[in-house]
Amino acid sequence: MPSPTSADNWRHSHVFDDGNPLAERNTRWAVLLTAITMVVEITGGWMYNSMALLADGWHMSSHTLALGLSVLAYGTARRLAHNDRFAFGTWKIEILGGYTSAIFLVGVAGLMLYQSVERLLSPTPIHYDQAISIAVMGLLVNLACAWLLKGGHAHHHKQHDHGGHHHHDLNLRSAYLHVVTDAATSMLAIVALFGGKVWGASWLDPVMGIVGAGLVSAWAYGLLRDTGRVLLDAEMDVPVVAGIHEVIKTSSVNAEITDLHVWRVGKGKYACILSLVVEEEASPDDFRRQLSVHEELVHITVEVNRSWK
Repeated sequence: MPSPTSADNWRHSHVFDDGNPLAERNTRWAVLLTAITMVVEITGGWMYNSMALLADGWHMSSHTLALGLSVLAYGTARRLAHNDRFAFGTWKIEILGGYTSAIFLVGVAGLMLYQSVERLLSPTPIHYDQAISIAVMGLLVNLACAWLLKGGHAHHHKQHDHGGHHHHDLNLRSAYLHVVTDAATSMLAIVALFGGKVWGASWLDPVMGIVGAGLVSAWAYGLLRDTGRVLLDAEMDVPVVAGIHEVIKTSSVNAEITDLHVWRVGKGKYACILSLVVEEEASPDDFRRQLSVHEELVHITVEVNRSWK
């Protein structure tokens, strides 16, 4: 076999993320469970006039959508991983899925709020026993989904924990947080229904629906903020940026950073473009080797310019 050419030695893969097969499989099961529960809760909410139960059902619909987008993102990113059109890999497809689900969540929260206020102003009789049983079922499904998703996260975390650097699966983490939020909304519905049944406080039901809308809004805001930062490459405040400055500052070659760009290309993985001015002879390879102490930097481009005094 012929020895590799110099150019071959410099070529490297742009597949920066290896996916999370266990999480993808568990998320599919979670989508199935939540879709069935969503239909039951929304139907039960309308039949038994429970706004809290209906709100939990709508929240479950957003949960189903978010998990469905996560599964779609996992699959699409995996299928297109070796497509040359993607300059820095396909990991951001997962982030785009989370951002899109957050936009839908804002609409769901608005609908929940509108229906809860309407029911608060025009109360109707509630069939408490039936509504409570459905709400408890929804809570159990949420807990089951949380167990599934946490298992996938723990497995992936164990496989990719190197030297104290934690490479979180943001797609899976967002789905897990959504499940936890859903469980909290289910608890609110159960409390409201028990309060109405025991103390006759029927107003608790729509009030808890409003609280549930607030929870969805807060989760949507957090997801929009976190995914938006990644999509817009607005992460120049991450710790690895300070690490790069420290490496150059302590380098044996007197160098000054004139331009620096750092952005995320995978779970806990970053690419950077670095422009330096030096006062003595130095090669880009020298600085690449020094920066390699940061394992999260998987794609490093260095430009060295000589300062003539």
